[in-house]
Amino acid sequence: MKMKMKQLGASCGFVLLNLLVLAAARPKTGPDQKCQSGPVDLVFLIDSSRSVRPHEFETMRKFMIDILDTLDIGPNATRVGVVQYSSQVRSEFSLKTHIKLDTMVKNINDIVPLAQGTMTGLAIKYVMNAAFIAEEGDRPKVPNVVVIVTDGRPQDRVAEVAAEAREKGIEIYAVGVARADMTSLRAMASPPFEDHVFLVESFDLIHQFGLQFQDKLCGVDLCLESDHGCEHVCESSPGSYHCVCLPGYTLKADGKTCAAIDLCAEGKHNCEQICISSPGSFTCDCNKGFTLNDDKRTCSMIDFCSFGNHSCDHECVSVLNGYHCRCHEGYRLLDDGKTCQAIDLCAEGKHDCEQICVSAPGVFSCDCREGHTLNEDKKTCTPIDLCAEGKHDCEQICISAPGTFTCDCNKGFKLNKDKKTCTNMDLCSSVQHGCEHQCVNTPGSFYCVCPEEQLLQEDGKSCGTCKSANIDLVLLIDGSKSVRPQNFELVKKFVNQVVDSLDVSTHGTRVGLVQYSSRVRTEFPLNMYHSAEEIKAAVMKVEYMEKGTMTGLALKHMLENSFSEAEGARPASRNIPRIGLVFTDGRSQDDITEFAKMPKEAGITMYAVGVGKAVEEELREIASEPVEKHFYYTSDFTAISTIAENLKLNVCPEESQGEIEVKDPCACESLVEFQQATMSSLEQLTQKHILSNTSGNKQLL
Repeated sequence: MKMKMKQLGASCGFVLLNLLVLAAARPKTGPDQKCQSGPVDLVFLIDSSRSVRPHEFETMRKFMIDILDTLDIGPNATRVGVVQYSSQVRSEFSLKTHIKLDTMVKNINDIVPLAQGTMTGLAIKYVMNAAFIAEEGDRPKVPNVVVIVTDGRPQDRVAEVAAEAREKGIEIYAVGVARADMTSLRAMASPPFEDHVFLVESFDLIHQFGLQFQDKLCGVDLCLESDHGCEHVCESSPGSYHCVCLPGYTLKADGKTCAAIDLCAEGKHNCEQICISSPGSFTCDCNKGFTLNDDKRTCSMIDFCSFGNHSCDHECVSVLNGYHCRCHEGYRLLDDGKTCQAIDLCAEGKHDCEQICVSAPGVFSCDCREGHTLNEDKKTCTPIDLCAEGKHDCEQICISAPGTFTCDCNKGFKLNKDKKTCTNMDLCSSVQHGCEHQCVNTPGSFYCVCPEEQLLQEDGKSCGTCKSANIDLVLLIDGSKSVRPQNFELVKKFVNQVVDSLDVSTHGTRVGLVQYSSRVRTEFPLNMYHSAEEIKAAVMKVEYMEKGTMTGLALKHMLENSFSEAEGARPASRNIPRIGLVFTDGRSQDDITEFAKMPKEAGITMYAVGVGKAVEEELREIASEPVEKHFYYTSDFTAISTIAENLKLNVCPEESQGEIEVKDPCACESLVEFQQATMSSLEQLTQKHILSNTSGNKQLL
């Protein structure tokens, strides 16, 4: 970073009211006498926006020429460059262009104003990056000075670029005329602002800044030639001065008077307790009851116990300004404050033993009564459970008591005379089993069976046809724009045909309906309607959604919501078959890979039905294994009624009597496979449910 003006224009200076006084104190220069300042690289940055009138611009020309006339111009003395700006920036001449005053003056008189906007920030950036560079005549270790003259508000940001320029060592004077904004001037100028910011009422008064600027370069000793007002010491700098204070004091905000530096108040000390301040220094002291250590910083408490005049039974503890007695652990201090007595926590009831408390001074331990064992918490007791530990010889049931046991038998068995073994009882003969068709004994229990072509019902006793089979069925229907309203009505009829083939009831088959497009909407959950008539009426009221085809989102919704117990799905423990049927007419607009797999992993049998532009690969991905038997495709919406009839075949094959014949030759093979596979899958799921219920009954009995 370049040096900042070698103290030129250092911190203090006078405000605009003192300009004339300073001008009077300035050394007079004759026609041949120049200001003998040190080397300076000076750039004038002149606002030539359209708001600057021609006669005002002429005043700026004269302002620059008057200042140059007092300076020692030369390659080894003062170098000068001029840059004008408006909405653009133009260098009129650089620091290396002229070495003589007369050529500079001629060049200044030839400047033509740009007469556009006011981009002051852009101009400062140009001077920083393009004017003060070695290629344009900038010298190392020579102060860089910019004088900005402007009449308006900048139309761009100046604070950041001006700060960057000052950081690089450029000293900035901001001269505002007439309409100039003082806040913007302060944002540009170098500190202190009273020396670098000037706001004059008109261009005619701009020469006043020139007088003070000349004083700064010509080196008047203002400490000797003015009433500086410094309380302690005045130090001169070229064209300015600043006040300093004696050691132990700091300069106040007025820049003239001094205040003693209180290191204690500022926290700039390392005293442990008390800090005693003097100007620029401090000493340490201690509170009452403490003594200052040899390091003169820290304090130690006075040890009164060391004086040997206490009569404590156990221990003496020094405290501030005295001492007190303390007892060993397990003892308490008596009222005399000196003697100690053992604490019996058991006798005082200050323990948490569940059964037996064993005391020692100040502590206790726990124990248990016979037939119990102490737990890991060393407080509570657990009865010794010989049954749980396997320390018994009961054949079926062991009944525990603390440290002992007795034997018993399961339901359907009786205890033998040895009080250990059990004999099976014939429950089908000895109890009211309630089986509609046949009762089958099992060890200690029984189960019911039905004749061929009938299925055991949910009560585990009665028999019924396929019509009474229980399933939880959720239909996902595509309501995307491509389906079209007239086809959507066919889809609803398809749903109602499926419903007609089912035994819908609270304890029988439950049906839920979900419509999807770009979003998913549950039209009604599994537990909303309890009859086919209610469901069919609700289906016909479903409104067409239109929009996109988010099949993956619909599958996710079905898995997480539709088959939840909150929406009517019966608990998985009951083994009620769960069936999902997806109806779509086109390619999914989201990824179905993950959510096509998860329902099947959750035990849901998935059927995929495609119409029109549906994608076979997606249908196969959705369908359960074997895939070929769980998906169906037809090119025409009018054929979907066939699907409903064939779904009836799958649920109740004996009711259809094979009357449905598929007419679409392209779909025939797939439809037959779909019929057979669906029937097989549903029968297997129903039988699995029956066997699971039978197994559960065995355990219960």
